[in-house]
Amino acid sequence: MVGGTITILDVFQGLTIFLKTDLTFSVVRVFLIVLGCSLVYLGYKGKLEPILMIPMGLGMAFVNAGILPMPGGTIGNLFTNPLAEEPADIINALQIYFLQPFYTLTFANGLIACLIFLGIGALTDLDFFIAKPMLSIALAIPAELGTMLTLPLAIALGFNFKEAAAIAIIGGADGPMVLFSSIMLAKHLFVVITLVAYLYLSIIYAIYPYMAKLLIPKNMRAIPMQPSEIPRVSSREKFAFAIVAGTILCLLFPVAAPLFACFFFGVAIKEANIPRYREFTDILLSGSTMFLGFVLGALLSVDIVLDPRVFLIIILGLLALLFSGVGGIIGGLVAYKLSGGKINPLLGIAGVSCVPTTAKIAQKCAKEVNPEAMILPHAMGPCVAGVITTAILAAFYITIVPLL
Repeated sequence: MVGGTITILDVFQGLTIFLKTDLTFSVVRVFLIVLGCSLVYLGYKGKLEPILMIPMGLGMAFVNAGILPMPGGTIGNLFTNPLAEEPADIINALQIYFLQPFYTLTFANGLIACLIFLGIGALTDLDFFIAKPMLSIALAIPAELGTMLTLPLAIALGFNFKEAAAIAIIGGADGPMVLFSSIMLAKHLFVVITLVAYLYLSIIYAIYPYMAKLLIPKNMRAIPMQPSEIPRVSSREKFAFAIVAGTILCLLFPVAAPLFACFFFGVAIKEANIPRYREFTDILLSGSTMFLGFVLGALLSVDIVLDPRVFLIIILGLLALLFSGVGGIIGGLVAYKLSGGKINPLLGIAGVSCVPTTAKIAQKCAKEVNPEAMILPHAMGPCVAGVITTAILAAFYITIVPLL
C-alpha cells in the first residue's frame, strides 16, 4: 500500500515476494514450481509412479507458488511449519498451517511410515521367503551394499555420523524406512533425504533393468524358474510365521519395533483373510501414500533447497541405490554359480527391498529374453528378505550411531 492507496502488488502478494527476495531465492522458487509441475506431468503420463509423483509434484508446486508475507516482516506459507518443536509453537502452528495436524501427528512421530508398512505387509506374499529363508536372506544381504558403503562416503564428505547413517538408508530402497530413520537420526534433513529417496525409487524401474542387462548375460537372464518349484506354504503357516517373526524381531531390535509390528500385522491380516480388514488396509495404504506425497512436496520449500548440502545428498542417494543394485546382481551371480545354473541371477536385484517393484523388475527382465519365464514368485523371497535386512540395518544405525 502506497500513501493509503492499494496497489496491484498488495492484491497479488505471491508476486510481491519476487520483489522482496534476492535473485537466487526467486530463481530457485521458480525452478521448484516448474519441477513440481514436471513431476505431475511425468506421473500423469506414467513415466514416473503416478500414485506418489502426482501428489508430491502438486504439493511442491503449490507451496512454492503460495509464498506470502508473514507477520514480523518474514516470508512463509500457510501449508506447514516443520520447525515448530516447542509445545507453544506447535499449538500455534496447528491453528495457522492447514497441513500442520497431519505433519505433527503422522510425520513427526513416524506414524505415516508405519501405516504404509502395514499396507505393504497386507499385500506381501511370503511363500518363497518361508520356503527358502536362507537363500532369500543370502540374496538380500549383498543388496545392502549401498546402505553400507554410503555411510563412510557421507562422513568423508562432511556429514556427521547421524546424518550419514540417515542418508545411507536410501540404499535400502525402502521409502518408509528412509522416512522413519531420517526422522530418528537427522530430523533437520529428513525432508530432503526422504524426498530424494522417493524420487529415485520412482525411477529405479527405468535404471535397474539397464544395470541387469549390462551385468547379467542374456542366457542367464533367460533361466526359467517354475512357480511349482516353490514348496507349498499354507496360510496357517504364514500366519504363524508373521506372529513369531514379528515378535522375535521386535525383541531383538526394539528401536525398529513400530515398523516390524506394522509390517507383520499387515501380513497377519492378509493370511487371516478377514475381508473388512483387507479392504481397510488397501484404503489405508492408498490414502497414506497420497498424503505422504503431498505433504513431502509441500515441505520442499525454497529455504530447504538452498541448503548447500542438498546437492551432496542427491549424489549420495543415487550412489547408494546404484551400489545396492550392483551388490544385488553380484549376489545373484554367486547364487547362480553355487546352484549349478539353476537360480536366475535376476533374483539378486530383487533383494533391493522396494516391495514389490524390484521383484517386478526381475520378472520384466527375464520375460524380455524368455517369454515363458515366470520368476516373480521366486523373486518375492529376496524382496521380502530385503525389507527385513534393511529394517535391521536401520535399527542398528539408530541404536549404535548416536553412541559414536
